[in-house]
Amino acid sequence: MNVPFFGNSVRLARLYSNKTLNEVADALGVTRQYISRLETDKAIPSEEFSERLAGVLGVKKGFFLHYEPGQVGEHQFHFRKLRSTKVGTKNTTIAMAEIYRRLVGYLEGKLDFPELNIPSITASDPEDIENAAEQVRSEWGLGLGPIANMTRCLENAGVPVTFFKGISREVDALSVSSKRPVIVRNDYKESPGRLRFDLAHECGHLVMHEGRLTGCRATEGEANRFASAFLVPRSTFLAACPVMDRISWEKIKELKAYFKVSKACLLYRARQLDRITEQQYKNAIIRLKKHEGKQEFDDFLLGESEKPELVNNALKALWEHYGIGISQVEKELNLLPGMLINVLGCYEPPASHGNNVVSINKFAVGM
Repeated sequence: MNVPFFGNSVRLARLYSNKTLNEVADALGVTRQYISRLETDKAIPSEEFSERLAGVLGVKKGFFLHYEPGQVGEHQFHFRKLRSTKVGTKNTTIAMAEIYRRLVGYLEGKLDFPELNIPSITASDPEDIENAAEQVRSEWGLGLGPIANMTRCLENAGVPVTFFKGISREVDALSVSSKRPVIVRNDYKESPGRLRFDLAHECGHLVMHEGRLTGCRATEGEANRFASAFLVPRSTFLAACPVMDRISWEKIKELKAYFKVSKACLLYRARQLDRITEQQYKNAIIRLKKHEGKQEFDDFLLGESEKPELVNNALKALWEHYGIGISQVEKELNLLPGMLINVLGCYEPPASHGNNVVSINKFAVGM
């Protein structure tokens, strides 16, 4: 009897481990072409070779036997990165996001997650994007005031959020538009305001760019416009911010405390809505980089940095109600110990996790 073997899982493990085809081939004493054939389902390895391959790629052999029907395509990754981002960095980050997505799928099969509520809206010109941001706010019952917690807004709408540790500074964030979308953010940026903007930016991709390749100047600009409109609603901002003949940094600081976004975001919004001129904006950004933004000394105005809760609560419920700890989850996903912690960011497991397996019933994950 032939044992199933899925090449896309080989590729996923290779990208996760940040190895090239040549590096894997050299470690196993085979050709680069043979590893490529495995990844494209043109060859099936022996059981002994699968064991060796798993060892090189840092997973269990059963990982290659896992078929993921919802495996996402490139157009479903909205990847916010610098232009200089290395291909290897991008691929590793995407692979980590796919591991995280598989974890979410596993948990969703055992627990009740919030119903997904991400509107799909076609918008590209500024007015349409402003309206799209207001429509999402309306559907989520947010009104037009400041958002207390952007992470919780997304997770209440059914979109799990996580932070990745140790990813290159070249990467800002990414989102995966799939049956259950997820959003990933790099944890090297400590500013709460930048965190909130990054999450709102990815929300814009999920809302406006379903089925579109992103990363170009146009789609990134659209997502930036959505983020600023979502975090700083037009009518509220216009009422709070007068036209400035000279930029008042005290007023910017006051608005920062109110809207809980960065000064850069507020200047960007003030220019969009003609509260300052283009030259004022350029001069202000220069000053921000030299003085006001050199050290975010007033980040206390934004409160503590937000933490993801949805998947953390799911893992906690899985343990408390069914005795299934994260080590057991790793076994069922054919991952090595510690791999899930790597994609969970701020997750802190209980001091002791049992491995006893019990029957699973649905259990709602509270927020």
